[in-house]
Amino acid sequence: MSTVSDYFSSKVFDDRVMRATLSADVYASLRKTIDEGKELDISVANAVAEAMKNWAVENGATHFTHWFQPLTGITAEKHDSFIAPSPDGSVIMEFKGKELIKGEPDASSFPSGGLRATFEARGYTAWDPTSYAFLKGKTLCIPTAFCSYGGHALDKKTPLLRSMEVLSKQALRILRLFGNNTAKRVVSSVGPEQEYFLISKEMYDQRPDLRFTGRTLFGARPPKGQELDDHYFGVIKPGVTAFMEDLNDELWKLGILAKTEHNEVAPAQHELAPIYSTTNVATDHNQLTMEIMQKVAARHGLVCLLHEKPFAGVNGSGKHNNWSIATDEGQNLLSPGDTPYENAQFLLFLCAVIKAVDDYQDLLRISVATAGNDHRLGANEAPPAVISIFLGDELNAVLEAIETETPYQGTQKMQMKLGVDVLPKFNRDTTDRNRTSPFAFTGNKFEFRMLGSSNSIACANIMLNSAVAESLRIYADRLEKAEDFETALHEMIKKTIKDHRRIIFNGNGYDEHWIAEATEKRGLLNYRTTADCMPHLMDEKNVKMLTSLGVFTVDELKSRRDIMLENYCKSVLIEANTMINMVHKRIAPAITRFTADLAKEAAEKKALLPDLACSYETKLIARLSALTDQIAEKTAILSEAVHGLQSAGDILEEAALIRDTVLPGMSELRIPCDEAEILTAKSYWPFPTYGDILFSVR
Repeated sequence: MSTVSDYFSSKVFDDRVMRATLSADVYASLRKTIDEGKELDISVANAVAEAMKNWAVENGATHFTHWFQPLTGITAEKHDSFIAPSPDGSVIMEFKGKELIKGEPDASSFPSGGLRATFEARGYTAWDPTSYAFLKGKTLCIPTAFCSYGGHALDKKTPLLRSMEVLSKQALRILRLFGNNTAKRVVSSVGPEQEYFLISKEMYDQRPDLRFTGRTLFGARPPKGQELDDHYFGVIKPGVTAFMEDLNDELWKLGILAKTEHNEVAPAQHELAPIYSTTNVATDHNQLTMEIMQKVAARHGLVCLLHEKPFAGVNGSGKHNNWSIATDEGQNLLSPGDTPYENAQFLLFLCAVIKAVDDYQDLLRISVATAGNDHRLGANEAPPAVISIFLGDELNAVLEAIETETPYQGTQKMQMKLGVDVLPKFNRDTTDRNRTSPFAFTGNKFEFRMLGSSNSIACANIMLNSAVAESLRIYADRLEKAEDFETALHEMIKKTIKDHRRIIFNGNGYDEHWIAEATEKRGLLNYRTTADCMPHLMDEKNVKMLTSLGVFTVDELKSRRDIMLENYCKSVLIEANTMINMVHKRIAPAITRFTADLAKEAAEKKALLPDLACSYETKLIARLSALTDQIAEKTAILSEAVHGLQSAGDILEEAALIRDTVLPGMSELRIPCDEAEILTAKSYWPFPTYGDILFSVR
């Protein structure tokens, strides 16, 4: 019987395979490209391509593809076979270095936000050697960047790699000031926790809203939801266990470090968390994880829902982005050590993050903005739309002592006393966790909790890397010119704490009083929707920072703003049209049919027993008739709102109309439909109910 260690990473052309299949010189040259960014010689590329092809073919591959991440939010691939004609009429298996390094997919149908005309088809994919190639079925997948004929980034990987490089560059400047002359790179690392729902495929197929939009647009609350908190960390059901075991096997074969799995708060909701990887690899792995979750679910007669809010009334799904930075020598730059008050290097990097989050809170909000995620943020299940940082008691006390120049008393380790001798004794952490904070320090990393479950983590990490790099750049510019480094360092840390104290909040982020305090007293931003925040991507300070660091060009930023707003508008428009269709084709006829049959039964009773009041039937018929009229009225209003989008002058105006007319119209239409579901006999209702769906998996 094979163990996990026997097959882990068996589908990956990783360092172990490269060592075994490449000559020492080729391997050394490739490692320099991966570790130090050295240019790859074509002879090395040819050798790597040959070894990669041989390994893939030995493992059953017949095709290769440049696997990339366009601005659709999912991955893309075009498959080419390894075969090449031979003079004798047979074929040979061939793969050259030029095919490894560069591909040329049709770029005309991918979102570009106006960067190119639709008739301009040429685009390029470029091999990213920092992320290992892998096998998916019979195809060798080569992670690549994707750009236009004019050199504009049309993907999420390219700006992510740029942001990682600029963060490394600025962090190294700081480390040199502290006497570290040996570190060659600083790398950001991420561990993205992935939440998801599992439901029956049979019931999914009966719900047009789930099939077309990924979420239920109608549905009355079931008698039982998550009120008892009995699903959270509860015993995992056999059907879900079988899915998780299968999923782990598939992920481990691809070298994805799936570590933790458990039931989440809502019925049918679960979570998977990996071990940390470099941000680039973690991003690739998370995209693969979402894809494989859905494929494995299908094998088990299930559907994996990754929408942020598939069901009203129960928690939606997020993706916690655990972010940290470390040197290539293994030093975590966000680790406070045993005496954080005396750890000046840690304090400076901590201050850089605090400054970055405060200065660019709008960019962090923008990085997680989607139509789906708008249903979560601020809904007492996810952090509020207001960005703040949780540091905990110990670090808060350290910063306060520095700001006020008063002695720091320190925080003693307290031993947990559980009152049972047989239980092990352990020290309590100096700080509790805060699940309501959008951006929480959790020991040696920050947990950015605002991402939606279907989001690519690239966007959030691009903005986070860039904003922190900008803080470090400002610090390095000043400290490198300082006559007295120690004095300048102390003053800089003190000034950062004073200037950015407003972003630090250790209380309950769900409290309505906090939102008022944050916006009215502290001046923090509160962009509740995608339509509110996305236009601010082009604010002068944001454009200046991102372009000066070389993470984006102005054109790339504008294209992304327009693409994200287009996706927002299209997503909501699909939902609105689906609602209208479901009402006309299924819901209204079902209510009408039940009401007519009920009236017929009441009339038959009355004929048999003239003195019978039939008050139950009469009242129910009256209420259903009233609801039918309301549904017709609300559907007409929603249809009019959808039609009104044609008058929008540009994408900014259309997004505002979506926010102000279409989404409220959808909410209004849902109310009478959900009440009608409760009053209509189950045999008449055309869709599986929430109770059916959420408790169907065994």
